[in-house]
Amino acid sequence: MDHLTDRQKVLLTLTIHEYIRSASPVGSQALVHRYNLDISSATVRNELAELTELGYLRQPHTSAGREPTESGYRYFVSQLLNESELPDTTRRMINHQFYQSRSDVEEWMRLAASVLAHQSRGASLVTAPHAEQVRLKHLELIATRGRQILMVLVIAGGEVHQRLLTLSERVPQEKLSITADRLTRLLQSKDAVEVRAMRSQLQDLELDITAFILQTMDQIHSAAAGEVYIDGFTNVLAEPEFAGSADARRALRLLEERPMLQDLLERTILTGSVGGVQVIIGGEGTWDELKQCSIVLARYGAPGLVTGTLGVLGPMRMPYGRAISTVRFMAGLLSDLVVESLGE
Repeated sequence: MDHLTDRQKVLLTLTIHEYIRSASPVGSQALVHRYNLDISSATVRNELAELTELGYLRQPHTSAGREPTESGYRYFVSQLLNESELPDTTRRMINHQFYQSRSDVEEWMRLAASVLAHQSRGASLVTAPHAEQVRLKHLELIATRGRQILMVLVIAGGEVHQRLLTLSERVPQEKLSITADRLTRLLQSKDAVEVRAMRSQLQDLELDITAFILQTMDQIHSAAAGEVYIDGFTNVLAEPEFAGSADARRALRLLEERPMLQDLLERTILTGSVGGVQVIIGGEGTWDELKQCSIVLARYGAPGLVTGTLGVLGPMRMPYGRAISTVRFMAGLLSDLVVESLGE
């Protein structure tokens, strides 16, 4: 952006602000009047034409005003990433909502999705905390009926997985409990590679159970996102550019279809640091479903142990300042809650 003059940077920012507010192409005269500029509309018009030539604005047709391009939005977002913060009153209100909620991860996720959708006026997504390194913490084996047993596997970080297993023969509860205790002692804090290396020390029932443990650990490792909580679809569908449009529905489908969401998270947010905000504008040439949209994402949790993802999706004309500040604050808040729960 060094090639832009200070005046061009100001006019580009004001044009994007006005377009986000009005959802209509912005003319030079409107900018002069609304922002009390001390330059003529002819001068503004010339500067907007130059910004259009440079690729930061576009003109839908000859007699229309200007609207931002993806490059224009990218400049706008770069100015906001380190500046935007939620007002103190809003932060206190959100903190109070979580303070009143039960110490329950599922309730935190639903509340976080609701807060993000309300504050950003977009569609929100929150993935449940997920173990970054799949290490066994505890194992329970419970007899149910006949040859069936319930395996309860607790992963380091607190993530719990239950699986109904069918053994080759019926095993009494006493033997199951002894086996679970021994496997917990042997395999505790070990990842899948280390568990596989321990199989030479196991026999019979222990080997069978360990095979199921490894299957479960591999499944957990391959899933980049835990359960996904979504809110605010109606916010996106109500935006003027999406009224009766298939574009919004295609974008929202990205949040609902796990393979697509998995790809998005693996290519973007899972490579970033906890608390860092990333903004995807217009699909970044990778996701056609998002070519009319933007997504603001962040990771939360305890690095190296348990992390999740949260974010908001909206039209490219989303209120970026509000979205970025809300996502950043909620990532910090959920990180604190997850760290506290691990301590407990």
